[in-house]
Amino acid sequence: MRPRTPRAPWLAALAAAAVTALTASAAGAAPAEPDLTTAAVAAPDIPLANVKTHLTQFQSIANANGGNRAHGRPGYLASVNYLKAQLDAAGYTTTVQSFTYNGATGYNLLAEWPAGDPNSVVMTGAHLDSVTAGPGINDNGSGSAAILEVALAVPRTGFAPDKRLRFAWWGAEELGLRGSRHYVNNLPTAERARITQYLNFDMVGSPNAGYFVYDGDNSDGVGAGPGPAGSAQIEQTIQAYFTSIGVPTRGTDFDGRSDYGPFISVGIPAGGTFTGAEGIKSSTHASLWGGTAGQAFDPCYHRSCDTSANINDTALNRNADAIAYTVWALAQAATPPGSTVWSDTFETATGWTVNPTGTDTATTGAWERGDPAATSSSGVTTQLGTTVSGSYDLVTGAAAGSSAGTYDLDGGVSTIQSPTITLPSTGTLTLSFSWYLAHLSNASSADYLRVRVVGGSTVTALNATGAASNRAAAWQTGSADISALRGQTVRIVVDAADAGTASLVEAAVDDVRITQS
Repeated sequence: MRPRTPRAPWLAALAAAAVTALTASAAGAAPAEPDLTTAAVAAPDIPLANVKTHLTQFQSIANANGGNRAHGRPGYLASVNYLKAQLDAAGYTTTVQSFTYNGATGYNLLAEWPAGDPNSVVMTGAHLDSVTAGPGINDNGSGSAAILEVALAVPRTGFAPDKRLRFAWWGAEELGLRGSRHYVNNLPTAERARITQYLNFDMVGSPNAGYFVYDGDNSDGVGAGPGPAGSAQIEQTIQAYFTSIGVPTRGTDFDGRSDYGPFISVGIPAGGTFTGAEGIKSSTHASLWGGTAGQAFDPCYHRSCDTSANINDTALNRNADAIAYTVWALAQAATPPGSTVWSDTFETATGWTVNPTGTDTATTGAWERGDPAATSSSGVTTQLGTTVSGSYDLVTGAAAGSSAGTYDLDGGVSTIQSPTITLPSTGTLTLSFSWYLAHLSNASSADYLRVRVVGGSTVTALNATGAASNRAAAWQTGSADISALRGQTVRIVVDAADAGTASLVEAAVDDVRITQS
């Protein structure tokens, strides 16, 4: 097993359960279902037959509607209506959210269980649409059916979650995450803050299956980096389930290919599982999980043969149970809330101070809370006209001016400092934020963007330096463990420098959050 981040105290029970299950297995006692009693209420076994029944319905819907369930096609709306009827009958409050893309109306289906804390929402989603080439039974009937059956298990088992449970089936994922983007982009800031975790399940029954878990802590060290603070805990929870049944897992990167993308872009912790798409199973993977090395995890990915015959029942069964386990664990108060200690989306003025020590040297482009205007130079975007959320961010010179360099950072250093923040004295404290640093080829390594948390000592969360090359503005996420500052009164300090008068440098920061877990 690759190195993991240190396990928080809340995870000790999960680890103990996993060790107990593996010990029993090694002794020859191999129960059909693991005894997972780590939470106040244990998660139920999700009947594979029920999940398969939903897949059969999706196949029948596609057969009756031109062979697919794609955005803007009748098969998609019929799939929405099938799910809605099931959820309405079970007592969920359902909402059909419409949007338009490519001249066609798309739909998201949202279902909320009317119990639990509405200010602390565990959200679980899967895209419901297929490509036009086929019925999309693995991609993504499998994820859609699995989370439907988990949702139906809530009233069936009498589960009373401490947190609010919300399930979502997204439209037009295959056309660029259109449904989930529409949902997140239209969600008020206060509502975003209520979503403590987002779980995504896109393809969980691949015929040549792998067992991949989204790499929330970036322990793999590749690709997009870690998810927002709290993502590591989701990863560890899912891994604890698979460990308990003796199934090894491997990480999969937050590469933006599925509906977690809009959530992590606004700082919402995310996680989930994935059994593989068009990627080729290696001999190492085959030795871990069986199956055929040298072939795709799903040879029918985005093809007409992605039918009800294109499902690995074992993988589907294990993943459905893993989804239930994760939802049950995260929805109970005994598990980590990832609660927000302090946050700022900059939609209102909260008391950030420019040049707080009176030592800044920048002559233009000083930090401000502003509604940024888009700027570019020779095709290189130097300032984004869009923020991560809402209309405002912290930006070096929000206006566009007559040219890209009119309001860029010039003449030295500009600093902006948050109001005081009192940190709790317990738990793991994490600072997360979105940022970009943009410059042209006339920049140098002396130019920088830096984010620090300053109290009795200083934690540097970001130190991004320039270079003599074009770097277009693009939002990225950053995070840092600031637990060393527990119990202190601190300030967040953001500074940027343009070390040369000829260089063009722009920077921005948005959606800053401190969480406790």
